[in-house]
Amino acid sequence: MAVSAPRGGSRWANMGKAVEKPKNVRETFGKLLRYFAQSKHLLIGLFVAVIAVTVFSLITPALQGEIIDAIKERAWESFGTLLILLLVAFVFYGLFSLMQSLLSARLSQSIVRHMRYDLFRKIDNLSISYLDMHSNGDIMSRMTNDIENISNTVSQSLGSLISGVLTVLGTVAIMFWYCWQLTLITMLTVVLTVLVTNTVSKKMRRVYRRRADALGRLNGHAEEMITGYRAVLAYNRQESVKKEFAEISDRLTKEGIHAEILGGSMGPLMNCISNLGFVIVAAFGGYFALKGMITIGIISAFIIYAKQFSRPINEIAQLYGSLQTAVAGAERVFDLMDQPDEDNSGTEEIKDMQGNISFRHINFSYTPDKQVLYDFNLDVKSGQKIALVGATGSGKTTVVNLLMRFYPTDSGEILIDGKNIMDLRRDWLRKNTAIVLQDTVLFSDTIENNIKYCDPEADDKAMIRAAQTSNCASFIERMKNGYQTFLKQAGASLSHGQRQLLNIARAIMADPKILILDEATSSVDTRTEQSIQDALVKLMKNRTSLIIAHRLSTIQDADVIVVMDKGRVVETGKHEELLEKRGAYYSLYMAQFAGNKT
Repeated sequence: MAVSAPRGGSRWANMGKAVEKPKNVRETFGKLLRYFAQSKHLLIGLFVAVIAVTVFSLITPALQGEIIDAIKERAWESFGTLLILLLVAFVFYGLFSLMQSLLSARLSQSIVRHMRYDLFRKIDNLSISYLDMHSNGDIMSRMTNDIENISNTVSQSLGSLISGVLTVLGTVAIMFWYCWQLTLITMLTVVLTVLVTNTVSKKMRRVYRRRADALGRLNGHAEEMITGYRAVLAYNRQESVKKEFAEISDRLTKEGIHAEILGGSMGPLMNCISNLGFVIVAAFGGYFALKGMITIGIISAFIIYAKQFSRPINEIAQLYGSLQTAVAGAERVFDLMDQPDEDNSGTEEIKDMQGNISFRHINFSYTPDKQVLYDFNLDVKSGQKIALVGATGSGKTTVVNLLMRFYPTDSGEILIDGKNIMDLRRDWLRKNTAIVLQDTVLFSDTIENNIKYCDPEADDKAMIRAAQTSNCASFIERMKNGYQTFLKQAGASLSHGQRQLLNIARAIMADPKILILDEATSSVDTRTEQSIQDALVKLMKNRTSLIIAHRLSTIQDADVIVVMDKGRVVETGKHEELLEKRGAYYSLYMAQFAGNKT
């Protein structure tokens, strides 16, 4: 088909990026695991590095305790050996920590690359109805923010989470081996940590959800204003727009401050509980040492293990928010991936296509509560030029959407050369249909590639002929780089008329059997309109054409004019015939002739 259309702060602060609490953690996590499986060699390497880091982190306190005991007992030979072993343990701990960081980064980027590829491929196959019902900003947020949250969690949190769990288990085992009584007393801090974490986390989820909502509104508002900045300037709405932006931004600021305060409180709370654990170990450890149950070196090791025990618990508690962020983002990504693809049914093609079109008893509604077309019937013969006219909202563009299979009909059928379009291959149908829209669609690429968009391998001579036929060759050749001129911001430097002529050139390159013109000249001046009309006349030659137009002067030579009102056909005929009837078309024509808005 040819379409002429700073990172900073604590880990708790980063939790504020959460979109919302995931609704189905198990299902979402299962889908994420499939992406981890695609990089299993990196995952295995990460596990090995994490296990090595954990082992060396557990060995070093024990070695330090033995060194203290060796000093106390003046066992200098053992002291030297233990010191060398401690040095080696620290070196390997550092090397495997570095390996863990590198593998985490590689793993996160590998997962994100596969997810972005799959998500973009899904977006490329989404139905028009889904895209119409969801804002561009929301879809882009899933591609960027949500996937970035997953990447940050994998690179920064996954290794820490695994290491934390292993460290806690290993530390508890060693502590029990040294002194189970002191270990049980130390466990009291774990209960306190769980209670505090659970209480604060509930409040944090609510606050972060409100902040995410405010951030979503701000992004949506900014995206709309940037896209429509010309309209904002044209209607002098700058102050109103700034006021609305300030209101949304103020709300985001308030929610952000609340989230940062709540998130920032977790660190001090966990440190307080951790310090309480040191006091408990020092007090009871000294008592047990006096009783001869443990040595001074074991007390030293126990203090380190107590800190080492509480640190992973604090980190795991802090990682809870980041994991919520990642899983919630993944849920939004997978929600989009799980949307049904555009209907691709149909396997047939029409050889020697003539271009006869029949709409038979079409009923259609975009939403169940609002019907748009009522028993629409229309026969278009090969080579005919059919014009659809009527007030805004009468259903003209809907007819085109149904013909292009952008939407399925509620009932009835559309035939091309006697074959139901649902039985035809979708790509074949669109390849043989070109549409020129009111809103021109160009891409940030060279003029050549824009014209050849429907067939990048097309011959340059054919491209030049298309440009000449569409009356755009003259202004292209005046440009410094000609057809190799790069269009920045999708051709923003060109006039609307020039962009439309390039769209027509693209449609000519498509060489369609069926041509659709949707308000193709409604946004240009009279002189430019004439140039575009001349190009359209050449384009429509020997093609079945459906023209949607508000300017009735542009369709007076149509073979049949179809007048629509509220989803129904109220009149059909030629221009002169309809004027003689003095009906709906006559009213539209006279109102426009008088200069009134139609």
